[in-house]
Amino acid sequence: MGKLEGIIKSEIVRLARREMRKISVPLGKDVRLLKNVVSQVRKAVLALERFAARQKAELEKGKVILAATPEEVKASRLSPRLIRSLRKRLGITQKELAMLTGVTVGAVHQWESGLFLPRAEKKSALIALRKLGRREVKKLLGEKKAKLTEKKVSKTRGKRIRKVSKR
Repeated sequence: MGKLEGIIKSEIVRLARREMRKISVPLGKDVRLLKNVVSQVRKAVLALERFAARQKAELEKGKVILAATPEEVKASRLSPRLIRSLRKRLGITQKELAMLTGVTVGAVHQWESGLFLPRAEKKSALIALRKLGRREVKKLLGEKKAKLTEKKVSKTRGKRIRKVSKR
């Protein structure tokens, strides 16, 4: 009878392990999946925190903020036709769009003609412009033009002072 007891005992152990494996393997897969999801959420939160910190710093500096979240930038597509239609909808020229996004007029022309695509930072500015209306854009343009004229005036004053001191 000893041999039969050993065989039954080993069979019970084998079946118990098999049942445990049936339960634990799917749970292990679920745990790995959840760890992956947590990792992605953590990365997204860090990206949003960096974005918020950058926005806060720019706000404190008094800069005009034209930016979109990294998720919006990644999800959106900007074709040359969409860039042109955005500019037309806002009622601005290529020069004004260039001023708002911080690029040259040639860059805007190349975006609209399809020669080049805007890089991430400029794409972010274009996506932020999508959310604005004509009034807000005109206000931003006014602020930017005022800052540019202030810089030009301060530069010309500095040149005049130098010229006077040289005489």
